[in-house]
Amino acid sequence: MKVIEVKIIPNARKNAVEIDGEKYRVHVMAPAVDGKANKALIEVLAEFLGLKKNCFEIIRGETSRNKLIRIND
Repeated sequence: MKVIEVKIIPNARKNAVEIDGEKYRVHVMAPAVDGKANKALIEVLAEFLGLKKNCFEIIRGETSRNKLIRIND
């Protein structure tokens, strides 16, 4: 189990992940409406890290741009 800090940027031109020290900055094309950006965040992180989507859980910041994500390997 690992916990990472993520800053999400919704409505981006493309999906991308940047690593700044121990923080991740994730750009998603989805809007921050009805949980679409959170769903896209999980999909982008799963693809970037090579894990399944069900390994990720948002433990803090469901409605914030700054989130804590738990990764269960």
